[in-house]
Amino acid sequence: MTVKTATGRRSELLMPAGNLEKLKAAVLYGADAVYLGTPDMSLRTKSAFSLEEVVEGVQFAHAHGKRVYLTLNLFSHNKDITKLPQYLETVRKVKPDGLIVADPGVFMFVKEQAPELELHISTQANVCSWQSVKFWENLGAGLVVLGREVSFEELKEIREKCPGIKLEAFVHGSMCMTYSGRCMLSNFMAERGANQGACANSCRWKYKVHMRLKDGTVKELPLTEENLELFEFLIEEEYRPGDLLPIEEDQRGTYILNSKDLCIMPKLNDLLSIGVDSLKVEGRGKSPYYVAMVARAYRMAIDAWYEDPEGWSADAYMKELNTVPSRGYTLAFHDGRLTNYAHGFEDTYTLADHEYAGLVEEVTDDAFIVRVKNKLVAGDVVEFVPPSAREPMLLRVYEFENAANGKVTAEVHAGNTPLIRLPFSLFDQETTESLKADFPAMTVLRKEKALTEDQWARLKLDAEANALEQGRGNAAVYEQKREKLQGALDERRSELRLRTPRRGTEGCCGKGCNGCLVFWHDDKYAKAREILAKKKQGEMLARKLTDEDIAALEAEAASDEHAADVQQVTA
Repeated sequence: MTVKTATGRRSELLMPAGNLEKLKAAVLYGADAVYLGTPDMSLRTKSAFSLEEVVEGVQFAHAHGKRVYLTLNLFSHNKDITKLPQYLETVRKVKPDGLIVADPGVFMFVKEQAPELELHISTQANVCSWQSVKFWENLGAGLVVLGREVSFEELKEIREKCPGIKLEAFVHGSMCMTYSGRCMLSNFMAERGANQGACANSCRWKYKVHMRLKDGTVKELPLTEENLELFEFLIEEEYRPGDLLPIEEDQRGTYILNSKDLCIMPKLNDLLSIGVDSLKVEGRGKSPYYVAMVARAYRMAIDAWYEDPEGWSADAYMKELNTVPSRGYTLAFHDGRLTNYAHGFEDTYTLADHEYAGLVEEVTDDAFIVRVKNKLVAGDVVEFVPPSAREPMLLRVYEFENAANGKVTAEVHAGNTPLIRLPFSLFDQETTESLKADFPAMTVLRKEKALTEDQWARLKLDAEANALEQGRGNAAVYEQKREKLQGALDERRSELRLRTPRRGTEGCCGKGCNGCLVFWHDDKYAKAREILAKKKQGEMLARKLTDEDIAALEAEAASDEHAADVQQVTA
């Protein structure tokens, strides 16, 4: 069936690639394009790409007929400018299909030095109107990534008034509580620059409300059933006197800035019908499981819409997305205004009813060699999730054969990511040829996750909230489910061991993350900065190296016994 859209162009599915494995998973599971970057020149310092791996990744994607966009979307500081010529020279050799930039100075530099590169304007440029799109189009941009704040009605108008430039919109992934990621909270709370790729997610930390007495002392007031009704906690914004906003808090604290995850799947047909050129998924820091399952769900949904737009429904694809850990899903700004259902007040954990079980590393003549990703126990049912076929294949496993030594055990742990052998003889209804064809190397395995009572309550609450956003839920039922979750959390509160974020030098990994204010400014890392400056583009230090660490290593180097070790660490 031929579907006519506003532009006549078919929308691409653009997936994140945080490392080479994730890139291959994205390509295998249906991405039309991937975006990636090195840790020092993009907004993901945890990106695990060296320049050599970028080259390999681009070649792999192009060999499979996919497009690759490189990220150069940090807000540059003076120290970043010196890297630009070398980075750009490498980019020209790699020949990506687009370069994503946010900084106008970087845009100008690339436009002058490499005019053959197609430039994409990052969401960090905060483009939210057709006038801003035309501004970048007139400067020579080939594509503009619109801010997550843009509603569908605004997006339609932008598409109508800017038919000559490609538009990209986010459809899935984490949401930032600041203006398209322009955030200083992480800088203040953890000395990690969000605008240079080192966000500490301070907005998702747990906060407690305290009282300051008139004598200047600060007290924490435990809330109990006896005194809870005596207090109401409110905040007042400076220029809105009398407009008091409630802060909800219990013994667990409050998550005042914790957005749920964006998921446009229920309204994906809207974006496809107006011809949005690129549908972008966030998540370069997420797992290969996330990349594969999200790509698979959106690939099937997009293809199904083009085949039958009138009969299209999102329900089956939402079931797939529910197997992926999330903070709960929200349509965010799609309909113009956020509701309280877009916010997670109870906790910040990602959760799903399934989990990553393994990854097919190799397909031999008679078996799958699988790398285990989570604990497997005899009797577990694992699902082989095919990249192309629609239905997963289920297999109940009663024993696990170590692929290295043949030892058979009743359970296997993921601690050392062991390889297990699953012979084709376990599959009684599939032929060897079909197994090899449907489940190639890089096929993902998943299994149902054992959940606690409060986790099940969270999933049910998330589902009801998502239904309410779509006009299908019940507000009274939502409140009942929320009360049930709060009760379940209270029961488990004493068992929880909360991780506390570390601050200052103690909280710095010391490897040279771009955007880490501690590493780039603390005197303790002066020598480490000198060592990092000598490394190749995109490389980081292998371990934490304060000046004290380096002095100790240099002292050891006086002994021939340790000289080689020291040279390896500081090289």
